[in-house]
Amino acid sequence: MPRPRQCRLVQAAPKTVCFKPQGTPLRELVEVYLPVECFEALRLADHEGLTMEEAAAQMQVSRHTFGRILAQARKALATALVEGHALRIEGGEYQLASVCDACVAAQAAQVVRTIPEHAAPQEQNMQRIAVTAEGPGLDGLVDPRFGRAAGFVVVDAATMAAEYVDNGASQTLSHGAGINAAQVLAKSGAGVLLTGYVGPKAFQALQAAGIKVGQDLEGLTVRQAVQRFLDGQVPMAAGPNK
Repeated sequence: MPRPRQCRLVQAAPKTVCFKPQGTPLRELVEVYLPVECFEALRLADHEGLTMEEAAAQMQVSRHTFGRILAQARKALATALVEGHALRIEGGEYQLASVCDACVAAQAAQVVRTIPEHAAPQEQNMQRIAVTAEGPGLDGLVDPRFGRAAGFVVVDAATMAAEYVDNGASQTLSHGAGINAAQVLAKSGAGVLLTGYVGPKAFQALQAAGIKVGQDLEGLTVRQAVQRFLDGQVPMAAGPNK
């Protein structure tokens, strides 16, 4: 069974959908079609000047897929310019950011399946505490943002041993950063998240992964946040606080 095509996220519809050579009626011209996701690839790479990695993250596709979309776009544009054809921006397989709730919901449903098979049951995972952090180490500050946090310090409650999980890929996304961050966190095997605030869709994704959430911990160091949790001073949230 073929794998479903990943949502190709487009920030906004093109302002103009047809370009043609001056002096020739459109009805007399051959039209070259540029799919909307190809237009978006051109905008990100050639107009905004983003790297392949940054642009791929914006469209929520792999770097390889973005490269293919961009190559298709440049070929269509070159053909229209060289051959003197009209260029029409139309069709394709994409989702506008403003109406991408279905994609986000699908991503949230996938979070459960991103937990490693070797991860411990939820009761044992409560010993692995993830804290949104501005950088590695226990003495750095808690990053109040969940989806766009720089990373997570994952602490073993029994030994206070810490490891750092980078969340840089989520920071580059203009849409769905919280969902992506939840996927990153689920792979770490943590059962508790300590942070400042979490949005509704990210909270739903964390719940689906079985991760408990403690909120409103901004202004503390990672060590202080963990200690508050161990002292029973951090209630587990029943819903998002943003």
